[in-house]
Amino acid sequence: MCACHVPDHTVSFMRRIFRSSAKRLPVWSRGMFLAVVLSGCVADSYRDAPRAPDQAWHPADAPAGASDFSVARNPEALGKGTDVRVNATYNLAQLIDLAQKSNPSTRIAWEHARQAALAVGMVEASFLPVLTGNIIGGWSEVVTPLPDLEGRTRNLTTTVSGAQANLALQWLVFDFGERQAWREAAKQNALAANVGFNGTHQALIYAVTQAYYRYDLAVTSVRLAEQALRNSREVKSAADARMRNGTGTKIEVAQAKQLAAQAKLRRVQTEDARLDAYQELIGAVGVSPRSQIRIVSVANQRLPAASAMPTDRIIETALARRPDVLASYAAVKASKANERAADAAFLPKVYLSGVAASNQSGFQVDNLPDIGAMSSSTGVFVGISIPIYDGGIRSSSRKRAQSQTAAARAGLEQTRQTATREIVIASDNLRSALEAYSAASELKAAANLTYDAAFDAYRNGLGTITDVTIADTGLLEARQAQADAHAAALVAAASLAFSLGAMTSSAAPGLASQ
Repeated sequence: MCACHVPDHTVSFMRRIFRSSAKRLPVWSRGMFLAVVLSGCVADSYRDAPRAPDQAWHPADAPAGASDFSVARNPEALGKGTDVRVNATYNLAQLIDLAQKSNPSTRIAWEHARQAALAVGMVEASFLPVLTGNIIGGWSEVVTPLPDLEGRTRNLTTTVSGAQANLALQWLVFDFGERQAWREAAKQNALAANVGFNGTHQALIYAVTQAYYRYDLAVTSVRLAEQALRNSREVKSAADARMRNGTGTKIEVAQAKQLAAQAKLRRVQTEDARLDAYQELIGAVGVSPRSQIRIVSVANQRLPAASAMPTDRIIETALARRPDVLASYAAVKASKANERAADAAFLPKVYLSGVAASNQSGFQVDNLPDIGAMSSSTGVFVGISIPIYDGGIRSSSRKRAQSQTAAARAGLEQTRQTATREIVIASDNLRSALEAYSAASELKAAANLTYDAAFDAYRNGLGTITDVTIADTGLLEARQAQADAHAAALVAAASLAFSLGAMTSSAAPGLASQ
């Protein structure tokens, strides 16, 4: 069926021409005429594309007069998101379980692993014979003009028809290990895909964990901003009281109002940051951005103890179980197998083939009786194929396989170095975060004493509003620094667990238990 669009009047005109000339043209001329007509269908293929770079595209059934760049709504493209319990409360382990079930990345990795497994089966199928059934039928009519005794020309029609059915067997018996090499490469690729599937889950656990701790930090920041707002309102109340008692000034009242306004603005900003962190967490889980759930806080979660730099033995153990390292190692082995297959392509191949056929044919000349015959045949053949010359294709394939092996080895070494560096950096970050949390805790204790003393002195007429403002700002910064250090320590602990290949489930070492 022609895919082109030809106006109706053009089709009618072409049909009349074809019908009027069909009787006068030979059969082969009619076929050529039809081929020429059909070849013009390609000329109108651009009708489905935009007319110009500055003109909007619209389908053929679009309303007349449409000129903007909008597209038609298609409800089927919406799909169905993961169902989440409305206003339910989730802790970290529950969020990880939800992510592993709903995040599209896990399904993509799963399908890749299944495709790699199917590739192994396809290679293994090449060890088996191939059996095909074929049926060929045909009919041929030959018209031969012959002059008779009276000088007139008569047509002699000869008709030949027949059908053949056969079963054909093809079996590659021996190929000097080429298929074994392909199978080994496919198995290593399947292993890499399976390891990558587990690695996808580990990376997902880590991503959810990071987003979870960042969201909890955002919630803590909101709570600290609310506490600072309450403190500023207490300072404002004290300034108003001093003003009524005649011991305060308008400047103090204005400064107190400014302090309250700044605290209110900070409260709005931290709430906006909390909403962004919530969407980041929901995105890491892989559920709808419109989902509304409650998250268990880990503000009081105990931090891990400071650990020494990982030893070489610990690093080697971690490298031996990291998915990225194992996948890179599998890629090296697959490349080596491909190299062996390229070498085997230079060697002969032994084939076994067989055929069982049945043939039925008929022959007729004008009105004479039909002549028919039926025959059958069977046979088994053994052949050897010896490659002699192919223009350098096999040599280029072998060189490419060798290059791929070298690149895979370099990639494995690069992956090992990167993984080792990640372990060392994660260990350093955890130690620094724990030290920062200890220092921030001392700072917070000192800032609390300073603020309490400054506020009591001001309320009793012994201090200034400036001292209170400075103390309030210092207290907020100290509390925020402690919260930042706490969250950073939790993230660093998760990073270290992930870099060591230990973050394998919602209850894996390095995750904060709820």
